[in-house]
Amino acid sequence: MATAAKAILLIGDGLGDRPIAALGDKTPLEAADTPHLDSIAADGECGLLDPIAPGVRPGSDTAHLALLGYDPHRTYTGRGPFEAAGIGMDVRGGDVCFRCNFSTVDDDMTVVDRRAGRISEGTRELASALDGMEIEGAACLFKESVEHRAALIVRGEGLGHDVSDTDPHEEGVKVHQAAGGDAASQKTAVVVNEFVRRSHEILSKHPVNQKRAADGLRPANIALPRGAGVAPHLEPFQERYGVTGACIVEVGLIKGLARYLQMEVIDVPGATGGRDTDELALARAVVEAIRRHAFVLCNLKAPDLGGHDDDPQQKMEAACKLDRLAGYLREHVGDQAFLMVTADHSTPCVVRDHSGDPVPIAIIGPGVRTDDVTAFGERPCAHGGLHRIRGSDLMNILTNLMAVQEKFGA
Repeated sequence: MATAAKAILLIGDGLGDRPIAALGDKTPLEAADTPHLDSIAADGECGLLDPIAPGVRPGSDTAHLALLGYDPHRTYTGRGPFEAAGIGMDVRGGDVCFRCNFSTVDDDMTVVDRRAGRISEGTRELASALDGMEIEGAACLFKESVEHRAALIVRGEGLGHDVSDTDPHEEGVKVHQAAGGDAASQKTAVVVNEFVRRSHEILSKHPVNQKRAADGLRPANIALPRGAGVAPHLEPFQERYGVTGACIVEVGLIKGLARYLQMEVIDVPGATGGRDTDELALARAVVEAIRRHAFVLCNLKAPDLGGHDDDPQQKMEAACKLDRLAGYLREHVGDQAFLMVTADHSTPCVVRDHSGDPVPIAIIGPGVRTDDVTAFGERPCAHGGLHRIRGSDLMNILTNLMAVQEKFGA
């Protein structure tokens, strides 16, 4: 059988979990009805994956860097640059970027609500009122994202990115003053603190917030930056692997990473990133993209939500969404591309956050060595032929199977 020269990497975001007593000591994935994923496991090769390294709790950004073959220990400076690029901001070398929240503070600058009542309307107008400030010779570029989220770029000469957060990450605490770890970063911190002060002054008087107050809603009366990072220098995906790539994901963070790597970023109507996301719309987009590219990464966000919410039933339903997505891909792509299914990290319900537990992985395609695993789950996959690998191994495995990898040595 000929070797396929294409590959799909399908990621169930936060899919990994731990045994839950209410599920008969099974994980949500093990307890869910996933016939397509089980078939992939039975017809392919399985194992366990540590996205970064055993026991290391990965962020979604560092995990995806590793899965795509970029060492996060060398390339990662912070989440801000990926967030900014992910919402379409023009991120340039040397820019210091921050994630931001529209938040609610009282007159004493104590945080009342970090998410301003999960504001969902009027943020474009609020962001426009803050965009373009000039502070201490630096330009402050600001743009809204989804709901309460936004991003800030500080652009200027002699700026550093070792800057602490202004967001205290909890309510009932005063807004923090940003501080820099060195002289260049302290220069950035001065700009950030003034930006925060002005944001409160401007947003407190903004018509959007006046209407929110009249309607009994919490005003988004301040913008709080966090997660500082400098725009990284990443080798484009095509230069690194000699093939073109596309990214079909639901969250701006991973879209931003893909834009840095000069992959095609494809937005899919109906892909909400929530429990109601249209997984078959994602699947159809992947099938279309693999016709034009040799590699497609697709991330389904839904499993992660159930883990953060400590909702095993919700996570089981999300696993079924992943199963339908995988089944559609297998039916419509067949042996035209290798299909690798895994997760970027575990989000155990009992933890309600990312953990360092390994995640299951399975791969099918022409010439893949099958093993004796017959179900896709954390414990069944542990007996597979891939054994236990790291995220940095994935692209080596795929490019070897695709026969596009250069030989190491003579």
